[in-house]
Amino acid sequence: MDSIKDSYIQVQPLGGFDKPLTYRFKPTAYNNIRLGSLVLIPLGKRKINGIVWSFEEDIPKPEFKVHAILSVIQREPVLTPELMQLASWISQYYVCAMETCLEAMIPSSIREGMKAKSRKLISLKKTELNKSKIPSRATSQQKVISFLEKRSKSVALGELLKKTSTSATTIKTLIQKGLILETEEKVERVAYEDDFLDSADHVIAKIELTSEQKVAVSEISQDLKEKSFVTRLLSGITGSGKTEVYFEAMEMALAQGGGVLFLVPEVTLAPQTVSRLRMRFGNEKIVVWHSHLSGGERLDAWRSLIKNESRIVVGARSAVFAPISKLRLIIVDEEHEISYKQEDNPRYHARDVAIVRAKTEEALCLLGSATPSLESMNNVQKGKYDISKLTLRVDNRELPLVHLVDMRREAEKIKTLPILSQPLIEALRERCVNREQSILFLNRRGFNTTMLCTDCGHVEGCKYCSIALTYHRTDGYLKCHLCGYRKPTPRCCSKCKSFDLHKRGHGTQKIEDMVADLLPRTTRIRRIDRDVMSKKNLFRETLSDFRKGKIDVLVGTQMIAKGLDFPKVTLVGVIDADLPLRMEDFRASERAFQMLVQVSGRSGRGNRAGEVFIQTYAPYSPSIQYARKADLDGFVDEELAMRKEFNYPPYRHLIRHLFRSRSEAKVEFYITKWTSLIKKSNLREITVKGSAPAPIAKINGYYRHHLFYFTHSVRNALEKLGTLREQFPMDSEVHDVLDVDAHQIS
Repeated sequence: MDSIKDSYIQVQPLGGFDKPLTYRFKPTAYNNIRLGSLVLIPLGKRKINGIVWSFEEDIPKPEFKVHAILSVIQREPVLTPELMQLASWISQYYVCAMETCLEAMIPSSIREGMKAKSRKLISLKKTELNKSKIPSRATSQQKVISFLEKRSKSVALGELLKKTSTSATTIKTLIQKGLILETEEKVERVAYEDDFLDSADHVIAKIELTSEQKVAVSEISQDLKEKSFVTRLLSGITGSGKTEVYFEAMEMALAQGGGVLFLVPEVTLAPQTVSRLRMRFGNEKIVVWHSHLSGGERLDAWRSLIKNESRIVVGARSAVFAPISKLRLIIVDEEHEISYKQEDNPRYHARDVAIVRAKTEEALCLLGSATPSLESMNNVQKGKYDISKLTLRVDNRELPLVHLVDMRREAEKIKTLPILSQPLIEALRERCVNREQSILFLNRRGFNTTMLCTDCGHVEGCKYCSIALTYHRTDGYLKCHLCGYRKPTPRCCSKCKSFDLHKRGHGTQKIEDMVADLLPRTTRIRRIDRDVMSKKNLFRETLSDFRKGKIDVLVGTQMIAKGLDFPKVTLVGVIDADLPLRMEDFRASERAFQMLVQVSGRSGRGNRAGEVFIQTYAPYSPSIQYARKADLDGFVDEELAMRKEFNYPPYRHLIRHLFRSRSEAKVEFYITKWTSLIKKSNLREITVKGSAPAPIAKINGYYRHHLFYFTHSVRNALEKLGTLREQFPMDSEVHDVLDVDAHQIS
């Protein structure tokens, strides 16, 4: 009988329970089990994975029956103690189940126990080769031996079979005869490996910093020397050299023996960043981390980190959870970007999570942007964040000359609503003559926005969402950009059967066609949006071609508006600049300002001066006027004054409460009932606004209503709302979601 006493641990199940459960195990059987290890546990009739959450040998034996763990899936901790602490904070602050947090933090390939990739290698035996064992008629065996004799190294089995046109049976026979050896080696899957190969021979030399960059680097150096938590905002106009400051900060953090996390707002920006980092930090192994990687790439990236083989991680939103050892510096590039906010559970904001993680690990969090968020600027004013400013472009380059094109006057000239103004067309033609590059920006995909019946006024809409379908010329379909529904373009109106259908509006496809008609036939035009960039690596290839001068005009959506550096671009045209201002959102003015400044900043980044044409029907809008002059301080002062007057974020937190159901009657009934309960409860320090149908009242078959809570304390508000929610009877067909610090209110 085994006399070894059982030890007890707390395990957080990855499914079904929101709190850790107690399990037992034999120390002799699992002597290497550690805090954060991934284990297989029994839970009712199921067998599921769980994380070892607390581990102490002196936990007293519980009075109730305790099940034993079944096995250890991953001995190396899948979460560090700091990440476990961060998971608890996310679960509480963003009101989501711990299981959901852990699934977001731990790649599925790790949770499912995926094994490392390996390949078989074949080589000749080092002893004297006895060819007499090969019959004269065994030509395949002779061919294999002959091939291997010409190679000084082992050959991959797949390559050997292909080059010798033989079979695995032949190889097996030669192994049995003792003539060749079969070994196995692990194969590491490296994301953007081709970028690494391209950059291997192009090491970026350190450049002479400007006086402003030197001041910023000195301030960051002091932050790192103190080895305590600091949040610093690096506010620098487009082209001012923020990236070089990032590199200097990284060098200092690495010199201290620390790890670095570099966050970018979009997956599409990762390749450019990875390439530049590999060229600058050639001796460092750089890990890429984002949701678009394959399971194998995520697994190998994770293994590289837990083995301390890499100290630098680059990635989008989810990279904030990468298990970096001795984290010393977190860089959040383009910190203002809305894409850092996750719109599905867990609804975290990666910038804010990065700050909390930096606090937990006593690291420096460096936020960078040419158009910082009002939340960050307010925190600077309150003294919560430090700030470093870059007000000049490198090499004393001028900001591009910005022209506001009043589209009302353009319409008067030609007696119709134009899409491209004459000044912009002339500027495009001039660039073609001078062999310079141009970017046309429109934040709307497709060929035409809607299909309208001029007889009855009916607009073809989505079957499952309350929005119009967008016409795509490429395949002739009408598509929904929310749920993916599509249908062939109708020949007659689906309501009145009239054949008088007209396509109204314009998207990137139409702009591409118009530009092709207006410019010389030799002009090379390419479009970038999510419709044409769905193929893996196509976005990277297009940007590479544009950077090499193989494309003259790039037409695109917001995918090209941020963070990209094209030195040969001298013209940027913004079509329909008023589009962000039409949003039903108090942040509309801020987003319009940020978008215009960012896209304008793509021009004139090389040796030639740049120009920007902003086409607008509202030229005197404050956000457009401030963007025209790149006047960040003026815009921030005016916008913060307005926010303060209405007590909107950043002066209070915004929590959106969304109700949705496939039954329109039920969702209306329950949100009305809930709103009445909330207002009767007279909750202190919580201002309730709503309820009302969401701006997009139906998505993917679900009807949607919402209301808003404004509060100074998220914790207090959630406690009070949580108590009421527990007592509120809700139909199982109605789902409600709390979105803390909401950014999308559509």
